[in-house]
Amino acid sequence: MTTGPVRAAVIRQPGRFDIESVTLDTPRSDEIRVRVLASGLCHTDHHVMLGRIPVPFPVVAGHEAAGIVEQIGEEVRDIAVGDLVVTCASVFCGVCAQCQAGHNHRCDTPPGRADWRADPRLRDAAGDPLYQLARLGGFAEAMVVHHRSVVKLPPDMPPVPAALLGCAVLTGYGAVTSAASVRPGSSAAVIGCGGVGLNVIQSAAIAGATRIIAIDRDGTKLEQARLFGATDLVQSHAGLPVAIRDLSDGGIGIDYAFDVVGTPETLRDACHMLKKGGTAVLVGAAQPEGELAIPLCSILFREIKLTGSLMGSTSFQLAMPRLIDFYRQGRLKLDELVSERISLDRINEGYARLNQGLATRIVIEF
Repeated sequence: MTTGPVRAAVIRQPGRFDIESVTLDTPRSDEIRVRVLASGLCHTDHHVMLGRIPVPFPVVAGHEAAGIVEQIGEEVRDIAVGDLVVTCASVFCGVCAQCQAGHNHRCDTPPGRADWRADPRLRDAAGDPLYQLARLGGFAEAMVVHHRSVVKLPPDMPPVPAALLGCAVLTGYGAVTSAASVRPGSSAAVIGCGGVGLNVIQSAAIAGATRIIAIDRDGTKLEQARLFGATDLVQSHAGLPVAIRDLSDGGIGIDYAFDVVGTPETLRDACHMLKKGGTAVLVGAAQPEGELAIPLCSILFREIKLTGSLMGSTSFQLAMPRLIDFYRQGRLKLDELVSERISLDRINEGYARLNQGLATRIVIEF
């Protein structure tokens, strides 16, 4: 077991990650300690680092991680020391009305520390508390988390691609299968072909969509989208909804549109490219100040549906076995998502490359 201080990427003020020595508390009765093997760079963590998503500072981000369980609390029964696990940001209580209805991702009373400063699990070298993003903090060599924040994986699962299951893959898969309920033979458009967008595309293919239109400004990303199941490639431009409707059968629009960018403009385009009765799904990490302006008559008379999808709109504990089966069957591409493996020390460089469009998904390997 890792003992003593561990290294972590700490955000003290907007703009950068700093590598520091941190100390973990002993797990409480319902918690576990995980030695992190791999942690994916997600755009949400980058938004936190830039101060675009309000969270307490100082903070250790990282919510897409895989690792080995080193220690468990006395009440933990579903996880054992030595298990390979993957984390997920949607920790749940299991007893509230949302959880009882099967919507664990919407848990009204997620377990965790309401006053993280008074009862921290993570401290810096001076002994001051550090906030764990999503009650995780995967940009560290180890973390102490609630046992309902993880799912056990098969021991032979490669940890680097496995880490992506907890966010990028789950988010894309659930947006297709749970939020939109994509039907076989249907048509779908995906705006934004980064790591999550590619998972929306390949999940739509798994669900049986026969027309999958990939939309992005970057031609390289579009070519990669074809490898994940896109049937049509369209570069973003003015008048996009008309162009997508023109591509549809009979020019009437498409069944589903997924906005994986998360701006008012892209979501508006998604709504306008739908056929009557179509569904638009907001998947991208929208900024707090973003607002959507769309004619109400368009919603009413065309009966379009608009929904958000957070963490795949699904129970990650139920979805994970299916995703693992798809991976083993060769239907779900995980290894192909990983464009680079880096050390923790290169996290700032990794995010710079990610935001320049030079990588699909970068994973820190410990």
